[in-house]
Amino acid sequence: MPVNTNRGSFAAGSLPPALSAEIIQKLQDSSAIMQLARKIDLPGVGATIPVITSDPVAEWVAESENKPVANPGITTKLMSAYKLAVIVPFSNEFLRDASGLYAELVKRLPGALGFQFDQTVIGAVQSPGTNFDQFTVSGTTCQQINAANTTTYAALVAADTDIAAHGGMLTGFAISPAGRGILLAAVDDVKRPIFINSVAEGAIPQILGAPTYTAKGVYDATNHVVGIAGDWSQAMYGTVNDVQISVSDQATLTSGNTTINLWQRNMFAVRAEIEVGFRADMSCFNLLTNG
Repeated sequence: MPVNTNRGSFAAGSLPPALSAEIIQKLQDSSAIMQLARKIDLPGVGATIPVITSDPVAEWVAESENKPVANPGITTKLMSAYKLAVIVPFSNEFLRDASGLYAELVKRLPGALGFQFDQTVIGAVQSPGTNFDQFTVSGTTCQQINAANTTTYAALVAADTDIAAHGGMLTGFAISPAGRGILLAAVDDVKRPIFINSVAEGAIPQILGAPTYTAKGVYDATNHVVGIAGDWSQAMYGTVNDVQISVSDQATLTSGNTTINLWQRNMFAVRAEIEVGFRADMSCFNLLTNG
């Protein structure tokens, strides 16, 4: 079933270039971790990526003497592509409103994919496979931040120090709205807010001089994770092609115990999927927890 939008038309399995590019951009914007990590093009069979474990060392040499040969420590990891997918049903009335359908696609699909990607990276949901790295509370250094006391700043400095001790350099924070609330409420010994100068600002663009990105997916209530700090030059994600789209008005959708027959309800559904992988030097990151 072809569907027309103000960015062109698409049938099952295809997407106009302009719409595809915007959905990819919105997907990256909705994921704090994608905004911080490096992106690579990932072959469908996966790719072996280098992970630098130690830097080369330069030495002083006298004139005409042999120059030293430095061998940095390098290991490799296989980044595999795993499929991340979502199906969103729409009323047929959207087909009469091209701009409305376009707006809903851009609003719903990237957010769902970006949220689940962040959830997986911080260990809130199960990993799709052994070649997808996760920062879990059992395997990652944790720093506790709490708005009820004055130790939050010290915890953030401790994260910076721990990352440096493992050969990294703090380059960014990914925090949840809950984490942002804790940081905005953090005070010093004389009850002055640490991260804002006035209530009108209401945002935290930087922490300890490093950029900060906020997204709902960087939150795990079960393990009390509210954010993550790290050296994001040591993390990368890869995608195979763009978001793939399929459209149907004949399918029967099953969600838990609920079944939706699209034809019977005058509805259609859009399935979006992307193949993505994630790898990192796990020692260069700290989880921020609350409790």
